[in-house]
Amino acid sequence: MATSTDSSIAFVAFDLGAESGRAMLATLADDRIELIEAHRFANLPQRLPSGYHWNLLDLWANLVEGLRQAGKIARERNLNIVSIGVDTWGVDFGLIGKSGQLLGLPFAYRDESHQPAMEHAVNKIGKEKLYDRTGIQFMPFNSLFQMVARHAAEPQVTEQAKQLLFMPDLLHYFFSGEMVIESTIASTSQMIDPRQADGGKWALDLFESLKLSTNMLGKIVPAGTKIGTLRQAVANDAGIPSGESIAVIVPGSHDTASAVAAVPVDVASNQSWAYLSSGTWSLMGAELDEPIINDESHAASFTNERGVENKIRFLKNISGLWLVQQVRRDLQRQGQTLDYATLTQQAAESEPFRTLVDPDYGPFASPGHMMQKLADFAKKTNQPVPETPGQAVRCCLETLALTYRSVGILLEKLRQQKTDVLHIVGGGGQNQLLNQMTADALGIPVIVGPYEATAIGNALTQAIGAGYVRDLAHLRAIVRRSFELKTFTPQNIDAYNAQYARFESLLGQ
Repeated sequence: MATSTDSSIAFVAFDLGAESGRAMLATLADDRIELIEAHRFANLPQRLPSGYHWNLLDLWANLVEGLRQAGKIARERNLNIVSIGVDTWGVDFGLIGKSGQLLGLPFAYRDESHQPAMEHAVNKIGKEKLYDRTGIQFMPFNSLFQMVARHAAEPQVTEQAKQLLFMPDLLHYFFSGEMVIESTIASTSQMIDPRQADGGKWALDLFESLKLSTNMLGKIVPAGTKIGTLRQAVANDAGIPSGESIAVIVPGSHDTASAVAAVPVDVASNQSWAYLSSGTWSLMGAELDEPIINDESHAASFTNERGVENKIRFLKNISGLWLVQQVRRDLQRQGQTLDYATLTQQAAESEPFRTLVDPDYGPFASPGHMMQKLADFAKKTNQPVPETPGQAVRCCLETLALTYRSVGILLEKLRQQKTDVLHIVGGGGQNQLLNQMTADALGIPVIVGPYEATAIGNALTQAIGAGYVRDLAHLRAIVRRSFELKTFTPQNIDAYNAQYARFESLLGQ
């Protein structure tokens, strides 16, 4: 095995979210990792006549520019870039034809065609069978339902496709010329049987039931696999000096898989822990060795996704800071430009528990007009309408904290184990008001950090593949050594206990 004592090595982690993307240069020395942001860019889908699509060419141009900037920093610091890897949000994909061309722009998961496609698939196969075969939470944008929508619109495209590539797989193909599917991103699709070892296997019977071609279902590889080297054309475009060989190593290509890999838990502590990856989406769950697929997990809408080292990420998707982000955008459209720090401060100064909402209320899922949607829900449930930015954001944050409590109760029941501590990773952990609300709502300590967990997990999983990090336990020890963590202890449990029944009564309204 290589050693991380060599201070000249670095990895480039491309971390792409549903709002923005980043190229992060990660250095590894003496079992410590440091991150340098090389490039940041917007990543927003566009509405075209055919639907809601990702602006893939702009995204790719920014990845090449990110590599250029990372390479420039590396040369200035005498660093050798060992490898690159990409993580993204889940479920979305592109289709590749026999010539290697992309057959149309990838659709964004919030495209309106996915809801009727889900209804068709459920009517054809049945919810119970779909969940039993895949162990995946039902959401309209799951890849299986997207495939149904694509086939209904353009059957010749799905039938002639040579290869399906999820978004990070597609970008790895652009970088390396190699077409493989990484296991953690594949596991988000509702097209995988998670009971199978080695990353799961395609649930081919579902495709047959839906009359979908299986020709595009390719090889699945685990996180940490070296799939090739950087294409020379890309190296030239990115200004990488000739003669430098950079590997392409797939990380936990689903961003949550990389984030969970970087949870700084010490298994020697013998604490029962859960995680919360906090961002546009909140993903809350536990890391298991085997999936939990039964009537109870189905009823609770828990999902079984794959993690680094073939772990199971048993979790529930929660509409996280999306509500706050949409409030901010709505205010901007109305001429009020407020940053998140200001909005959070105004929320802290607002009356507690004035208004609560159901985060899964249908209209909240689509972008736009969030202030009006909050008002509509408040009127519908005979609550005060949020009138100020602070009141709206407090409503969203308290709703989130109570949602975490609800999911935490379900998690303990499903895995038959009490949770001693919750680890929060990801950018949402910077909201200290929400962190304290979460500790109060759950009644257990909350350990926050690192904020850049996804990029860290991405880079260190590459380091496993390159031989510089031994395994997942070693990875997490590096994270603990490298970052300061903050603990929030419960301070106001009684207040959240008093509001929980009221919150539950609002669900499903």
